[in-house]
Formats: sequence, C-alpha cells, structure tokens
Amino acid sequence: MDYQFEMQWQSVVKRVTEQFGEDIDLQSIIYLVGVQELGQGFRKFKKDEKVDLMHIAICTLLEPYGYYELIGKDEDGWPHFKRIKALPGLNSEDQEMLMKRAIVQYFEELEEI
Repeated sequence: MDYQFEMQWQSVVKRVTEQFGEDIDLQSIIYLVGVQELGQGFRKFKKDEKVDLMHIAICTLLEPYGYYELIGKDEDGWPHFKRIKALPGLNSEDQEMLMKRAIVQYFEELEEI
C-alpha cells in the first residue's frame, strides 16, 4: 500500500469514526455506505435488510469501476443494480484493497458535491 493512499484511507476512517463515536472497520464503513445510498436514514434494520445494505454499498462502490450499473429503485426505494462484468478473481487482501480504494473514491466524490 502506498503512503498517499494510506493517508487518504486513514482520513476516511477518522472522519467516520468521529461522526459515529466508535472505532469503525471496513465492514462497518461498507454498511454505512449502504445506509447512505438507501437514503432512508438510520433505523433498525432486519438481518436480511442489513445484507441488502451491504450489497447496495458494494454495487455502489464498484459502479465507477464498471462492475455494476444502477437500474433503478423499487417501490420501497431500495436501489437495484445489474452486474456489467464479473469481478476478477482476487485474494482476500486484494479484495480488501479494492474496497478501500473504492471507499476513498466514494468519500472524495461526496466532498465534491
């Protein structure tokens, strides 16, 4: 991992940790991206909804890389995606790095808005 990217990643983790007041890990950030993208605010989610939120986040985060495309929202406001291309076979370390890079890019784009 290069130094510049590590600084960017730590900045995102710090920002999210300060906002939510507890240590935040990669999975927690992915979950929070899902909640953000759903756009219904924080509430109690059922177990299956939490899995769906993780899916929304992963699709959203990987959309700029050309892996997914948003096809719309259902009547309850939940976004749905179409897979455009298969993810490459990555080991767990490379998967984690891909997600971290996508999260950093996501937060950079949020700051631009």
